[in-house]
Amino acid sequence: MKRLQLGVLFLFLWQISAQEANEQGRQINIVYGANFTKDEVQFPGASIFSKDNKQVQFEHQGADLWCDIAIFYQKENRLRAIGNIRLKQGDSIQMTSGKINYDGNTQLAKAWENVVLNNSDMTLRTDTLYFNREKQESYYTCSGTIVDTANTLTSQIGRYFMVPKKYQFIDNVFIKNPEYTIESEQLDYYTTSRNAYMYGPSTITGEAYKIYCERGFYDTNIESGYGIKNTRIDYNNRIIEGDSVYFDKATEFASATNNITVTDTINNGIIRAHYAEVFKAKDSLFATKRAVSISLVEQDSLYMHGDTLMLTGKPEQRVLRAFRNAKFYKTDLSGKCDSIHFDETTGVTQLITDPILWNLENQMTGDSIHLISDLETEKLDSLKVINNAFIISQDTIGKTGFNQAKGKDLFGKFIENELKIIDLVKNTEVIYYLYNDDNELIGINKTICSTIRLLMAESDIEDITFYTEPDGDIFPEKDLPENSRKLKGFIWRGDERIRNKEDIFDEDDNNIRLVKINGIENPMDALEIPEDDSQDPEAPGEVSKKSEAIEVKKPEVPGKTQKF
Repeated sequence: MKRLQLGVLFLFLWQISAQEANEQGRQINIVYGANFTKDEVQFPGASIFSKDNKQVQFEHQGADLWCDIAIFYQKENRLRAIGNIRLKQGDSIQMTSGKINYDGNTQLAKAWENVVLNNSDMTLRTDTLYFNREKQESYYTCSGTIVDTANTLTSQIGRYFMVPKKYQFIDNVFIKNPEYTIESEQLDYYTTSRNAYMYGPSTITGEAYKIYCERGFYDTNIESGYGIKNTRIDYNNRIIEGDSVYFDKATEFASATNNITVTDTINNGIIRAHYAEVFKAKDSLFATKRAVSISLVEQDSLYMHGDTLMLTGKPEQRVLRAFRNAKFYKTDLSGKCDSIHFDETTGVTQLITDPILWNLENQMTGDSIHLISDLETEKLDSLKVINNAFIISQDTIGKTGFNQAKGKDLFGKFIENELKIIDLVKNTEVIYYLYNDDNELIGINKTICSTIRLLMAESDIEDITFYTEPDGDIFPEKDLPENSRKLKGFIWRGDERIRNKEDIFDEDDNNIRLVKINGIENPMDALEIPEDDSQDPEAPGEVSKKSEAIEVKKPEVPGKTQKF
C-alpha cells in the first residue's frame, strides 16, 4: 500500500512540474524509468533513474534517448544521461556517446566520451559534440573524423548542418580519398553532392596534379573545380597561376583567367596572359589577352607577343605560334610581323607576312625572315631573309644618311650572338658612307653586283666585298643627289623599332579590361560555441566525476525497488 501511495504522489508531482516546464518549452517525457531514486545532497531537485534489464528511455519532440543512468531535473526540464547513450531522431539520425547533457527548453545538447553521430550519408566521430535540435546543427571543437562512402574527413573544429547536409570544417582540415587528398584551413563540404568549398590556404593533391588556392570549389566526385584567389595548379610539367583557375580531370583540361602565369618546368619558359587554356592530352596551351611568351636565350630573356599564342608538342618538341600582330624583343634583337612560328626540333623561328627585324641599329626586311638557333648550344646561329631582302642602318657619324644593301635573299651568321657576316645574293645593290680615321666623309659608295658580303662590327659595316662583276663608284657627297642616295624600295621604319619589352604591346593590349571574376560566397560566421554547460549548477568535469560515483539509493521499502 505504501508503495502505491508513493507512486501516486510522484506522478502528481510530475504533472505539476510538467505544467511549469511547458511555460518555457515542451516537457521531456519519460518513456521507461526503470529504477527510481533521489539524492538531494548530490543532485538537489533531480530525479534519478537507472536501468534494470532495459535501459532508461526518454522522449522529446520526436527524439528518443536511451541510457543506463539519467539525472532528470523536471522543474528545469533538463536531463543528464550517463552510460551507453543512444539518441535517435527520426529514421536517419542516430548518436551514441558515454554522457550527454540535454536542455528541453533550448533543445541544446552536449555529448562527450566516444561520440558517434550517424545518418544515411556519413558517420561522425569526436570526443565532444554540441547539438542544437532546434537549428538542426551539431558541432565539435576538439577534433573530429567524418567518413562517407568516398572520403574520410578530419578537422580540429567542425559544424554539421543537417537540413542541407553540409559540414563546415575549420583548422587542420584533411580529406582523404583513394584518388586525391585535400588540406585546408577552412572548408565547407556537402555530403549529398560531395562538393567542397575552400576558404583560406588549401591544397588538393591528385595522382597527376596539385592545386593550391585560398578560395575555391572542388567536386570530389569527378575531381573538377576552380580557385579564385592566389590559385596555382601543378599540371603536366606546367605550373598554372591566375586570379581564377579551372581544372577538370576527366577532360584533362585547365583554364585560367586574369593575371595568368604558365611556367614550363622542363624548358623553363613562361607564358603570361589574361586568358589561357591547357590541354594535357594534346600537350598544348592556348593564351590570349596581352599574351607574352618569355624564354631564356643565352642568359637573356626573349619576349614574344601576339594577339594569340599557341604552344603545342611534347617537351623537346615544342612548337610556339604567335598569331596576328606578333612582336618579339631581346636586348640585341627585336622584330614584328603578322605571325611567328618557332619549332624547337629544328631551332627555326619564322617571321611570316610583312616581317621586320632589328639587330642593334640594323633594320632588315623581306617577304619572310628565318632565325636559326644551334640545337646543341641553343644560341642564335644564323639568319635568312627570303625575297626582297633589304638592310638599312643610319649613318652613325653623319646622322643624316643611311647605309643600305639589298638583294633577292640575305644570309647572316651570328657569332657569340652578334650578327657578324651578311651575304646578299642576286641583283644586289649597296649604298655606303665612307669615312677616314678622323671621321671625315670620304664619299658615298654606290655599287651593284651579283653578290655582296658585309662584315659587321658593333652593328656597323666594317668591310664590304663585291663578287662577280661589280659596277659602281665612290661619289663625293656633293656629286650624289639626295634622291640618288636611297635604293628603290627604301623605307626607314625607325619609329616602329621595339626598344624594350613593353614596346611589344600596343594601346589595345595596355587598355584591356579584365573580366569580373564571380566570387564564392563567404563562409558562414565563425562557430559560436556556448559556454560549457552554463545552464547546469556544476561544471562538466564535476558532473562526470560525480556521475561515475553515483549510488542509486534504495526506496523507502527495504529490499524493494520502485519502477514506473
